[in-house]
Amino acid sequence: MTLIVVLAVMSGFEKTLKEKILGTQAHLVVLKANQQGMDHYEEILKQVQDVKGVVSAAPFIFNQVMLSSESSVSGVVIKGIDPDRVGEVTELAHNMRAGRLQDLKGESDSPGIILGAELAKHLGVTLNDAIQVVSPLGTMTPMGMMPKMKRFRAIGIFYSGMYEYDNTMAYISLESAQKFFGMGARVTGIEIKSNDIYKVKEIGKEIRQKLGFPFWTKDWMEMNRNLFSALKLEKIAMFIILVLIVLVAALNIISTLIMVVMEKNKDIAILKSMGTPSKGILRIFIIEGGIIGVVGTALGTILGLGIALNLDKIVGFLENRFGFKIFSPDIYYIEKFPSQVNPMDVGLIIMTAILISLLATLYPSWRASKLDPAEALRYE
Repeated sequence: MTLIVVLAVMSGFEKTLKEKILGTQAHLVVLKANQQGMDHYEEILKQVQDVKGVVSAAPFIFNQVMLSSESSVSGVVIKGIDPDRVGEVTELAHNMRAGRLQDLKGESDSPGIILGAELAKHLGVTLNDAIQVVSPLGTMTPMGMMPKMKRFRAIGIFYSGMYEYDNTMAYISLESAQKFFGMGARVTGIEIKSNDIYKVKEIGKEIRQKLGFPFWTKDWMEMNRNLFSALKLEKIAMFIILVLIVLVAALNIISTLIMVVMEKNKDIAILKSMGTPSKGILRIFIIEGGIIGVVGTALGTILGLGIALNLDKIVGFLENRFGFKIFSPDIYYIEKFPSQVNPMDVGLIIMTAILISLLATLYPSWRASKLDPAEALRYE
């Protein structure tokens, strides 16, 4: 039961995290191996969109800047996007909590900028407030290198559900980014949405073969390798710890069967006197222990699945009943308690539990099969 619930929660967290990351990041990005950026990107877009498995693609510009408001300063990553195309590769339009993505379109003395919810809170800005954007890629003057500055206007706030993104990301239009960073008609790269997030490596390989050097690709798994590797390692470690707990529980089966053998000494001796072979006695106690293990595993599986599939309701009931938060969205940045039952995990748990139960029967069964009838009946 515990194994099923814990692994379901961990799988749920992983799934939720994956959804939030892929709501902000594209499945795949195409980059060029130089510092000048990618020119003639419209032609490259057409070639990329012809690759099998590519659903949509959009250009982007990526750079680091400093944002300054009247009350605070923060270093962020700013991303230049095409408002008409970005909704096809990410969930930015869906993540908007204030303002509209389309308001980025159009140039003015104070072009628009979209901020993450935590970043807006940190800077103390709301819609239509002025924000100074400072780029370290400035211009050379007789006084030396001077940072480039431009006033932007907050036209939107987004909430991705990932604190790191909401606190360090800002968006401006592609045209504004090209002008501000002096990139002309170039872009940093192209974002891609695929029809299968688990086939991005094959799609990336085909794109590299089609475009050739100096183009290269990076998928969402590579961009978040450390995070998902840590989650996988944590899940394996948790499984091992809980299996050790199951092993301790298996001692109950061993002690129960040993007690049964001691109580049934006379019956075992009579059976052996009547010609029952040692293998028959061994089989009887293995079957008995196996039944205990199978029944316990079945009950634990049913109870575990019942809890795992209704965990959010159970947590909500307990929070309302006792008046305190077990799972706070403000801390975990997740609105719903995540739980996902993975059939492979459940199957592995069932097989492990039954195997441990059967192994636990071996010593008591062997002890029963080696019982000497004469010794057992001496005082009867």
